Amino acid sequence: MRAGLIRQFGPPSEVVIADVPQPTPSKGEVLVRIRAAGVGPWDALIREGEVASAPTVPVILGSDLSGVVEQVGAGVSNFKLGDEVFGVANKEFTSGYAEFAAAPAGVLAPKPAKLDFIAAASAPVVAVTAWQMLFDYGHAVAGQKVLVHGAAGSLGSYAVQLAKNAGLHVIATASARDAEYVRGLGAEKVLDYRTTRFEDGLTAVDIVIDTQGGEVRERSLSVLSPTGILVSAHSPIPDDIARRYGNRAVFFIVEVNTERLNKIRELFDAGKLRADVGTVLPLDQARAAHEMLAGAPHNRGKIVLKIAP
Repeated sequence: MRAGLIRQFGPPSEVVIADVPQPTPSKGEVLVRIRAAGVGPWDALIREGEVASAPTVPVILGSDLSGVVEQVGAGVSNFKLGDEVFGVANKEFTSGYAEFAAAPAGVLAPKPAKLDFIAAASAPVVAVTAWQMLFDYGHAVAGQKVLVHGAAGSLGSYAVQLAKNAGLHVIATASARDAEYVRGLGAEKVLDYRTTRFEDGLTAVDIVIDTQGGEVRERSLSVLSPTGILVSAHSPIPDDIARRYGNRAVFFIVEVNTERLNKIRELFDAGKLRADVGTVLPLDQARAAHEMLAGAPHNRGKIVLKIAP
């Protein structure tokens, strides 16, 4: 099969397309014929070797996927041949940029009926991350105030939508050109991060969704209510902040599973979530997709590789 992989860690130029053996599903796995694969920041970190448990190279990049079940391994009862699915290729966030993946059944779910394969592949990691930030870690409840940073981005846009659906009051940071889009997602107030210091006049925030890290995270701590929490999916909490704020400033790595994917699927099919795909490229242009992650111009929204028709 054809796959997008790296043979050594490094810049986007290390991404190549190569022929590799097609995997065979083991016990608890299904073989997915991949139709589309999402491209996200975590893929770039793996390509650069910047994750704590870097995989052995060569490694097929990519995690998000959508496709069709081609073969069912022993012990799998919740999927059958021909099922349309979405999710991730494995818990290590690799193996998605390929024509096939042997994926654990526990990281897949039925594809949302209202989404095509391209849109479905754009959602799993970012949508589940946003869900966990708000509900598993932020313990969000209706009526609370949430500040979402980077609200026009793939992760932030889901956080805005999920928070709005749950009855929270959403304040968001974004550029002026994206303000209308973010308001359309459900934000009550959009602050232009280029011209406004978001913390000026903002207090008693119950949950801060940190997608930025650095000085934005530092400044965000000042707007928390006495019981508020900052949840980050960007980078670990620095030691000095951890000492001052304890469990009111947390970092986590997303755990994609069937249960959470099903919650996301239900929201898509109920019309309560929408995907934002910005750029679609063929598998052969996986390197170009990583150049976009590194700063090359591209449309707002998720980058997706179309693997098969």
